[in-house]
Amino acid sequence: LAAVNYHFGNKRNLYLEVFRSRWMPRASRIQQSFRQSLNHNGNPTPNLVIQSFARAFLEGPMSAEERPRHLKLISGELAQPTEAFELIVEQVFRPLFGNLLNDLRAAMPQKIDEKRMVLNVFSVLSMVLYFNFARPLIASFVGSRDGNDLQNRFIDHIVQFSLNGFAAREKEANK
Repeated sequence: LAAVNYHFGNKRNLYLEVFRSRWMPRASRIQQSFRQSLNHNGNPTPNLVIQSFARAFLEGPMSAEERPRHLKLISGELAQPTEAFELIVEQVFRPLFGNLLNDLRAAMPQKIDEKRMVLNVFSVLSMVLYFNFARPLIASFVGSRDGNDLQNRFIDHIVQFSLNGFAAREKEANK
């Protein structure tokens, strides 16, 4: 406790420093992976945007050891927000969501109502996050333990499910 107080002033500052020095750089690497994938593949389609986003999380730069730590920190913040929550929202989630929204909006062949578009993008983000962190649970249901095969199956499912959701929303809106 004395070392914590000496170096950080208190436990709260230590906790915030963990987010600044560990959690946020990992999140930044994921965002960079997403951007690089999109920029590398030319003219983005909705399929490519969703696939690149899912790959950045599921195959991206986090190691198997980092993933549970990352999850524990964000789960705690979602359950009981602290000062770190605002930091995460403003510096990570809002820019990440905005980029995904803009990329998907630009790639869509037709204009989608803004409220529906926002909810669809939240659905994509939610699926990617859930499949990323619930790998062991999902693997026990789908019967696959091979990491690469499982990741590819997750990515294919997320892309197809998301694209069907966008299309279903459009069909519903055009009735």
